[in-house]
Amino acid sequence: METYKREFIQFLENAGVLKFGDFTAKSGRKIPYFINAGEIKTGDQISKLGEFYAKAYFEKVGNRKTVLYGPAYKGIPIAVSVSVALAKNGLDVPFFFNRKEAKDHGEGGIFVGYLPKAGEEIVIVEDVITAGTAIRESMANLQGLEGTKIAATFVMVDRKEKGQGEKSAMAEIEEQFGFPVYSVVDVYDIIEYLEEDEKNAENVARIKNYLAINGAKA
Repeated sequence: METYKREFIQFLENAGVLKFGDFTAKSGRKIPYFINAGEIKTGDQISKLGEFYAKAYFEKVGNRKTVLYGPAYKGIPIAVSVSVALAKNGLDVPFFFNRKEAKDHGEGGIFVGYLPKAGEEIVIVEDVITAGTAIRESMANLQGLEGTKIAATFVMVDRKEKGQGEKSAMAEIEEQFGFPVYSVVDVYDIIEYLEEDEKNAENVARIKNYLAINGAKA
């Protein structure tokens, strides 16, 4: 496993973002581990998270300037931290996010921050994709921005689960909307990391059993 992947998984676990137990995902599935960006609670943690996303951004998108979109609520601090990390590395990009409900006074609308213009590319930054529900909600919000294009989506972890069919949720999103979805690590990286310590045997077994039922076929 690449060093940065191990460092990222350690960071997620130490910050309480990566947890093991019995959880219910937004998709309604009962899952044996959970990725919760809401556990990022300090300046140092959010700064480090942004740095990992920025590394992935430069690897996949390069120095191309886009507009970062952070879906409410967990995507908001991610978008801010990634924009700061990119700026520290010489790429100053704007960001924006959505309100859960449209505002009918003041500036109005559902978006806060920079409003992308026709011809600009948008990169969505999310915490995780399970069944793709949250990304589809984001696309419904973004479709009103005429002339813009979604360049990519970045998430912490690819869960490698079925989406609405047998393919992975990330593959379905890519096929449906025509943009790539990248992750810093995937669930098999997490399994490899856990297998390095035999005390994690139970969690490894539970995740593998879950993937045997819900894992994507492609």
